[in-house]
Order: sequence, then C-alpha cells, then structure tokens
Amino acid sequence: MNKFMKLAISEARKGIRNGHGGPFGAVVVKDGEVIAKGHNQVLKNDDPTCHGEMMAIRKACKKLHTFDLSGCEIYTTGEPCPMCLSAILWANIEKIYYGCNIIDTEDIGFRDAKFYELSEPKNRDKLLVELDRKACLKLYNEYKLIKDKTIY
Repeated sequence: MNKFMKLAISEARKGIRNGHGGPFGAVVVKDGEVIAKGHNQVLKNDDPTCHGEMMAIRKACKKLHTFDLSGCEIYTTGEPCPMCLSAILWANIEKIYYGCNIIDTEDIGFRDAKFYELSEPKNRDKLLVELDRKACLKLYNEYKLIKDKTIY
C-alpha cells in the first residue's frame, strides 16, 4: 500500500471515529514530504465545504503561506467531487491519487454523481441564471483598474 494513501485512510478513519463526517481523508505532499492532512468535517463544523481535500488544501496553504500549491500532489480516499476537484485545480496541485471512485461513493450513500451531472454544459441552465451583468461588469472594471494585484 502506498504510504501517503495509508495516511489518507488513517486520517479518514480518525474523522469517522470522532463523528466528524464521511470516510474521506486527504494528504497534500510536496517533494515526497507530507505538507498537510485533512479529513471530512462536514458534521463537526456544520459546513458542506469541509471535505477532506478542502481541509488538507486549507492547511497546506496556511503552512506554506501561499494559495499556490504548484509542485504538490494530493492523495485522497475518494475520487474528488466537483467542488474538491475545482479547489485542487485552483490550488495548482499537479497530480491526484484517489482510492474509491464515485460509484463506490454513491454505494455508501453519497450523491456525487448528481453534482457531476449538474455541472455538464447541457444542464447549466437548470442551475445558473445570469443576472445584473452590467452592474457586475462595472465592479469587474473597477478591479481591472487596480494596478497592484495578483490575478489567479
């Protein structure tokens, strides 16, 4: 068994045993060194964004004092949901290793497949409605005029 996946499993088990949430643990690794570990804390924090990957990314960013995790990899017990996958991509994590897939996750009662389906272009209109674009473009233009900023 891969040593980093073993840590992710251990982290997930810790969360389960403490009643924090589902069986999801993650480990962020850079250059063979563990930067951060996290587990699902949705129940503990009453926060649907506290997935294992999100917790590990938050801790890694804090530890490295950056939002850019280029050069890092993530090991996670479950295939990342769309939210976590997006966060991984925004963080510039370069490789994702996962244990169970979305079918396995659905089999234990989670509904990840629904979110993948909703994010498909053909289903976007069921969820997304453009509103007050002109006012928001004015805000964007204000931001564009700021000279000293970081663009992600």
